[in-house]
Parts: sequence; C-alpha cells; structure tokens
Amino acid sequence: MKKVLLSDRSLQLLFGPLDENIRFLENLFGVSIQARDSSLTIDGEEADVRALEQILLDFSALAEKGHLISNGDLKSAFKQIAEDTALTLHDFFPKMQLLATGKRQVTPKSLNQRRYIEAIKANDIVFGIGPGGTGKTFLAVTLALVSLFEKQISRIVLTRPAVEAGERLGFLPGDIEEKINPYLRPLYDALYFLLDNEKIHRYMEEGIIEIAPLAFMRGRTLSDSFIILDEAQNTTSEQMKMFLTRIGMRSKAVITGDVTQIDLPFGRNSGLVEAHNILKGVDGLAFCFFNEKDVVRHHLVRLIIKAYQDHVENGKPPNGTAPDDKDKKN
Repeated sequence: MKKVLLSDRSLQLLFGPLDENIRFLENLFGVSIQARDSSLTIDGEEADVRALEQILLDFSALAEKGHLISNGDLKSAFKQIAEDTALTLHDFFPKMQLLATGKRQVTPKSLNQRRYIEAIKANDIVFGIGPGGTGKTFLAVTLALVSLFEKQISRIVLTRPAVEAGERLGFLPGDIEEKINPYLRPLYDALYFLLDNEKIHRYMEEGIIEIAPLAFMRGRTLSDSFIILDEAQNTTSEQMKMFLTRIGMRSKAVITGDVTQIDLPFGRNSGLVEAHNILKGVDGLAFCFFNEKDVVRHHLVRLIIKAYQDHVENGKPPNGTAPDDKDKKN
C-alpha cells in the first residue's frame, strides 16, 4: 500500500468526469485507488503500485506547469506506459505533442504509433504497414506539416495509386483534376482535419502542398520535400521502384499501406509486399507494423479487423456463400 500526495489542481484534472481516469488506472494496473483529502492511497502488487506512483507524480508535475491534457490523450499515454515501463508521461507531454501551430494537438494513441513517429524522425524512408484506421497516413501527414512549419523541408508531396477498391467506377466526367480527386480524397481529409481551409488552399496554390496520382511522379526528382505514398499495397513492382527512385536530396518519404487489402488485378504483385522482401535489410530504411490494437476509429473497426484476421488464420478462404443453419439467427 502506498500513499501519494497531490495538489488539489492535480487531483481535479486527474479524476476526470465521473472519476473515469482513476477507474481506468485501476483496471489497467490491477490496483485499488482510494482518495482522501489531497492524497491517493494505492493498494496492489508492489511493482504495479510503484509504476502507478510514478505516473501520478509525473502527472502532478505536468499539471503544475500548466499542461492541459485531454482525457483521450491521457488514457492513451497511460496504456502505453503500462505496456512499456521505460516510458513516462514526460515522453508524451509535451514531447510527443505534434502540430502545435495547426488546428489541433496530435499525440500517438498506441505504442506502435509512437515507434512510427520516432522512426520517421530518425530515417529518410519509412514504411508503415497495417490495417486501415491505425493512423499510418494521418500521422505521416502530421509530421510532414511539422517539418514544413519548422522549415526542415520546403514542400509536401502526397500521392497514391489510382486503383478502385474492388469496384469498377467506369467513366468519370470532368477535367483531369475532377477525375483524380475521388482517389485522393483521403489525403485531403487528413489535411483539412489538421489545418484551416484558407491555409491549405494558399499552400496548394503556391505549390507548397501538392497532391497528385502516383502516375504523375514518373520522371521527377523530388528534393527538399516530405513525400507520402498512400495505399502503397496497390502499387505494382514497377511503380514502387519508380517512386523510391524519385527521392532527391534533403527529402524524406513515408510509404503506407495495408497488405490485406490489395486491389490489383489478379496476377499482379504488390509493390509494397515486394519492397518489404527486398529492402528489409537496407540501412537507413525502417519498417513499422500496426495491428488491430492500434485502430483509432470506432471501436467496432478493431473487432472487425480482428475477426477477418482470425478467419484467414484459421484457413477459411473468403467467400460469399450463405451461412450454415447453425450460424443463422432467428
């Protein structure tokens, strides 16, 4: 049992609505926490009590310095510290808060997201591989904007292959920009979430931010740039090699994709899968992998990804047949 003294301000910020942060910590570390006056009494295994005591003291220090931390970000940090006891809250706030000059503060929501951010900072080429909703593209766009604001690069180039997700969209009316915009919409969505519309439009008009299909990259040399290739599982071997050899001096590239959702025609190899097999031993490159635990969308998305993964691992091929009677519900 351990008693921890905290300031009134720290206690007020820590507890959260309906004491949800305290209940979250109790479940996370398997301890019991009792509050009395300006102290918390923690009862549990010695190692868990010691780890939680450090979290509480770090939180108090940050609160006293005026750091405002949302409950969502706080819980994400708590969870990552529980998974990696070498971490402290000081590793997240304000150290891992990104894009302070934009519309929002952005922090990693999982241990893999934190490793991904560190890999992008440390390497010139990083591959982020995993299911949708794990923040691969969003975090890459965030770091690209941070690099731009800090004048580490002079422009951002966002690209993706124009491949339909298992559909045949047919003829698309309009000029070239109107034809390709539907394919690039997810990249626009990330930008508009992070920056004001006016600033985005100005950057695009001045060529500081460029969004284009992968086919438009051929023959170019992209220097002094932060380049993001999204949906890279839908690149062919030739396209991936072409993209990787576009990277010029003072540039950084992030390649993201989900190898379980390849929409290439039958018989065509994914450039992302091939790149991993060929380049995984090359110095200066980093491969980061995500799983369903990293999903930051609706909680059901995590469960859906896990169910599909289990289905494949159990040797059941995808099919569209009717369910057996035992699977049907009245």
